[in-house]
Amino acid sequence: MRIALVTESAATDAWGQRLVGSLAEHEFLRLSTADAARAGEGRRATPPWGGRRRRALAAYGELVRTLVDTNPARAAAGFGPALYALAEAGRGGGLAALLRSGAAVRSLEHAWLGSGAVIAAGAGDAGVPLLQDVLVAADLLERALRPLSLPWYQGRSGKAALAGVDVCHVVGGSAAALPALVAKRQLGLPFLLTEHSLHLRERYRGYRASRYRHPVRALMLAFHRLLAGEAYAQAGVITPGSAFDQRWQEYCGAQRERIRVVHEATPLADRPPVGAEPERPTLAWLGPMEPWGGLEPMLRAFALVREEQPDAELRVYGWVYGQSRAGAVGYEAHCRELARELFGDAVTEAVSFDGPPPRLRTVHEDATVLVFTGTKGVRPQLLAETQLSGRPVIATDVGAARELLGPTGLLVPPGDPVPLAVACSALLGDEERRARLGTAGRLRAQELYAVEPAIDAFRTLYLELAAEVPQDAPEPVAQPFSRPAEYWIGAIPKGVPAQ
Repeated sequence: MRIALVTESAATDAWGQRLVGSLAEHEFLRLSTADAARAGEGRRATPPWGGRRRRALAAYGELVRTLVDTNPARAAAGFGPALYALAEAGRGGGLAALLRSGAAVRSLEHAWLGSGAVIAAGAGDAGVPLLQDVLVAADLLERALRPLSLPWYQGRSGKAALAGVDVCHVVGGSAAALPALVAKRQLGLPFLLTEHSLHLRERYRGYRASRYRHPVRALMLAFHRLLAGEAYAQAGVITPGSAFDQRWQEYCGAQRERIRVVHEATPLADRPPVGAEPERPTLAWLGPMEPWGGLEPMLRAFALVREEQPDAELRVYGWVYGQSRAGAVGYEAHCRELARELFGDAVTEAVSFDGPPPRLRTVHEDATVLVFTGTKGVRPQLLAETQLSGRPVIATDVGAARELLGPTGLLVPPGDPVPLAVACSALLGDEERRARLGTAGRLRAQELYAVEPAIDAFRTLYLELAAEVPQDAPEPVAQPFSRPAEYWIGAIPKGVPAQ
């Protein structure tokens, strides 16, 4: 079988490489929208003229109108036809050049400002788009739509042609889904969509922290929201990396019968656990150096831990999330000052700020207990790799943490230092419990994140899509550790029944 694997980042490219290496019986065509976008920047294709130019500009205007339409159902119904009409008009080349032209800017301005669509953002005129917003949005939309301008859908010879493949496998979302959507429209090519984290959610987080004005953010988020909805509607099979992401996908319009949860496999599942614990009881905190990373509650909780165990140590491993390096430096300075207030002269022996972990294995070796306290949820792959170390894990009950840890770790409410301190003290003071939870967590991570089940799942899904024979959802398989021995430490969040 010939499979086109479309990825959009270095992380998904690495995962795709593992998939390709494990399915040697298939021929893979590797495509990257990141490489294609960079290649498109240097192209000087002539914009389409005549009827093609008029059709492309008309489709572009219709696309923008769906982004500012206040009726969600009407916007969703019009987005797909406008997108495919734009791709069809650009098949002869030069679409990227046209979307950078003054004609496209005028079309965007007419559809956005001329429609009278104003997205309110509180008091005043913050939601009224200005001319500068039109220019910024035109640039962002051209970059987002750039994959449409590449010759992926025609039957030409070349590395990027999708003609002749049996299945298209999209890893990620947004830009990576565009080639598959248009290939299905023009070639009838079925595609599979894999999301290891919900791409739309990450877009909302990123644009919330961006410096763009509200109208630009609202327009671009509408684009990504409608694109995600169209991808969910057209994909033959959707494979989220966790049941938590599955619930988000269903909320965004994905149909449950076409969803199969396939955990992101890691080759580290066969690596042996780390060795003996450090002599000094050590908590290792990992997370982004941001307020939502949860470092401040961790410091306050550790102050309570030190009252019971004066020889305990906290090692902080924080990294910069996205492009917010200046914000991360400021937040780290704030946390260092808080540590000095909490521990006084003993701060240097109590807390160490070690920066981004150079090697995750080293962090595991130097820790007695691993702690994740973010309010947005730890990345499932990072949590699984930590469990595979054989060290016990404490995490806030957000995101997919409950699903991945189950009863093999301790879950605490986010933002509350008291139950966090209770959980840390309980594990630091009980060696037998640490060994039991660490071993159970390692076995659970091996069960969920082994390479073989994920490879077998995609091998079956490829055949299903190529044959275009819908299959019933597989029967649920009983998971180990179904009876929680230790589940909650500290306060129980509102709405969660007591065990």
